[in-house]
Amino acid sequence: MAASRRRRRGVTTIAATVAAAALTAGLTTGCDAVNKALDCVQTADSIADSVTDLQQAVENASDDPTQVDASLAAIDKNLDKIGDKTDNADVNKAVDDLNKAVANVRASIKNGDNTPDVSPVTDAAGELTKVCTS
Repeated sequence: MAASRRRRRGVTTIAATVAAAALTAGLTTGCDAVNKALDCVQTADSIADSVTDLQQAVENASDDPTQVDASLAAIDKNLDKIGDKTDNADVNKAVDDLNKAVANVRASIKNGDNTPDVSPVTDAAGELTKVCTS
């Protein structure tokens, strides 16, 4: 729980910093760029929350295996959202990497692994957050 709160606090701090930078940049680059940056950060934040949910769902898979699928579906939904709103090559690569990591977790579950390794998903989500905030 404490790690989850720290992660959310860190993501919130990053989001606030990026929002301030995006708003400042918007004075010279226009509203469209600001909106894209904010969309990226907000979606990355939602994905971070879904990844946290996924980690908890995997830990509790024996209690409710449907939660893993629900968490993966939430990540997929947010990846579709961010992929539709950006033309940034780094963001698109991070989205692709996260899609692959999610697909690998799904394949592991399909092959009978009730506690798949979600660290690649976590790493890919971290990279997405990084490119959205740089």
